[in-house]
Amino acid sequence: MIKVLLVAVGGGMGSLLRYAASAVAFRMLGDGFPWGTLFVNLMGSFAIGFLGGWFEFANASYTARLFLITGVLGGFTTFSAFSLENLHLLRVGSGKLAALNILVSVGGGILLTAAGFFLAEMLAQGSRMGK
Repeated sequence: MIKVLLVAVGGGMGSLLRYAASAVAFRMLGDGFPWGTLFVNLMGSFAIGFLGGWFEFANASYTARLFLITGVLGGFTTFSAFSLENLHLLRVGSGKLAALNILVSVGGGILLTAAGFFLAEMLAQGSRMGK
């Protein structure tokens, strides 16, 4: 149960950090480009790379890994986990699998986001027509 609590508390903290970073970016840079998301994804990727390396080479505790990587960074951005997993594939010589994962994740993610959006739009329009 303590592991679940560590992930939940860390995830809540990461989500609050993501919200704060996005709000600051919006105030400083405007809304013409998703600066907050870009910042969060890049900083999350750096942080997970650092922590992943630190935990690998310093034999840090599993609970610290759960709290910081799965919890805080998972709440901050899942893009960081995506980046670490692809780095792992590259490090073990699976460049083709890394490329496939990147292509399918990014391309498929955009396509499925569009599909979900358009489905919601169609359902919303259909519910308006029935009124």
